[in-house]
Amino acid sequence: MPKTLRLILGDQLNSKHSWFSEVDPSITYLMMEMRQETDYVTHHIQKIVGFFLSMRTFSEELIEAGHQVLYFTLDHPENQQNLSDQIQWLVQKECFDRFEYQLPDEYRLDELVNELCEKLTIPSVAVDSEHFMTSREFLKDFFKGKKTFLMESFYREMRKKYHILMDGSQPITGQWNYDQENRQALKDRKLLKKALIHRKDVSSIVEMLEKSGVKTLGTIDPENFPWPTSRQESLEVLEYFCKNLLECFGAYQDALTTWDPYLFHSRLSFSLNTKMISPLEVVQTVEQYWYQHQDRISIAQVEGFIRQILGWREYMRGIYWAKMPDFAELNFFGHERKLPDWFWTGKTKMNCLSQSIGQTLELAYAHHIQRLMVTGNFALLAGIHPDEVDRWYLGIYIDAIEWVEITNTRGMSQFADGGIVGTKPYVSSANYIKKQGNYCDTCAYDSGKKTGPGSCPFNSLYWHFYARNRENLEKNPRIGMMYRTWDKMGNKQEVLNQAEFYLKNLDSL
Repeated sequence: MPKTLRLILGDQLNSKHSWFSEVDPSITYLMMEMRQETDYVTHHIQKIVGFFLSMRTFSEELIEAGHQVLYFTLDHPENQQNLSDQIQWLVQKECFDRFEYQLPDEYRLDELVNELCEKLTIPSVAVDSEHFMTSREFLKDFFKGKKTFLMESFYREMRKKYHILMDGSQPITGQWNYDQENRQALKDRKLLKKALIHRKDVSSIVEMLEKSGVKTLGTIDPENFPWPTSRQESLEVLEYFCKNLLECFGAYQDALTTWDPYLFHSRLSFSLNTKMISPLEVVQTVEQYWYQHQDRISIAQVEGFIRQILGWREYMRGIYWAKMPDFAELNFFGHERKLPDWFWTGKTKMNCLSQSIGQTLELAYAHHIQRLMVTGNFALLAGIHPDEVDRWYLGIYIDAIEWVEITNTRGMSQFADGGIVGTKPYVSSANYIKKQGNYCDTCAYDSGKKTGPGSCPFNSLYWHFYARNRENLEKNPRIGMMYRTWDKMGNKQEVLNQAEFYLKNLDSL
């Protein structure tokens, strides 16, 4: 009987894939924990543990369903620690006649598997991962001939395509986007509800990583691992989100507070990015829940959430496949600085950064405004090299996979793409951070001061950024007002000198 080897990567844990609709004894599924994947960047220990535990759970479920599975743990004596070597070795050892794989979502792995297939002496076949709501090429074709890819246009097309919150060809309420209502600061901590946590003992995986000498960052409580690592747990988190958090999600999705790390966010990004659940089922579940509970949940809450999944997530993946590999080299502003040392410890006097980074090191998580308008904002104002920013974001967050990480950091956050993703740089002074929450309340720096002792670094760095990049940005229609304000400012040189001082002393901030 011909034998087929099917590869399942760590972010392809889709139990609803057509591969698994029938049990075929001639098919063997291959899953591997590899140093190739633990070592290409320094990862948060919770990220590695989360992937490995989810992979092990998935393989056990396949075996229980009757499928043949070869699973190589990181410390398995026959683990080659490299995808290409492992598969070539297995094909020869087990005499497989055919190799099949799901299309990888990372350009790096896509290239690697393509090279492997050229080396193999048996037929190889690629299939879709059956997860995303668009093909790799959809966005590129949708914006053919356009210099900028406007997300709102893509989002509206997706709403129509999948008939989400629609009345015929129009949005159900007559309004497409409620973003203006989704920017409130949280004033009442009594609104907060605890996240649903599935606590598990991962001591054996942590011990394996330590014995293997895998370099990691961040911390972990081996007896209380908090992330969903199965489809069932992911569905429970989705249900909990709908019942308990959706009601306030939209209004406070941009809030910054020391009161709670998760606020009203769903905590589903890791489940989505490993494909334990699909974006369409998440969107449809949330939409249907809203239809049944419109008496207590406003449209602004649900639209804000659906836009992130149906719009932004699919849009970013489309950008990735339309612009890679060149996208990974873009550096529009020519930034060259290294990340300050405290990005790896959280030990800075700037409370917003200390809180956001400290939380990230502890939980492998921060919500999108902490990433965009705190850590990302500072990196852009300080002129950090996009490579430095990419490596940090890719390693430190549990949900970070390159297709979604690099488009958000090098594109949205750092404007290193010169405007493909965003129409303007997302930078702000301390005023925005103060408006969004309570980080500034207990900070060593004064959010109201631009210069002098104790002045918030965000303020002078903000104007320094615009001053040094005037040639690149002045003609941008969304930025002109900032230069008119700058030109009228009386103490420009004092502000620039203050910024220069901070730039020379980044590690001491």
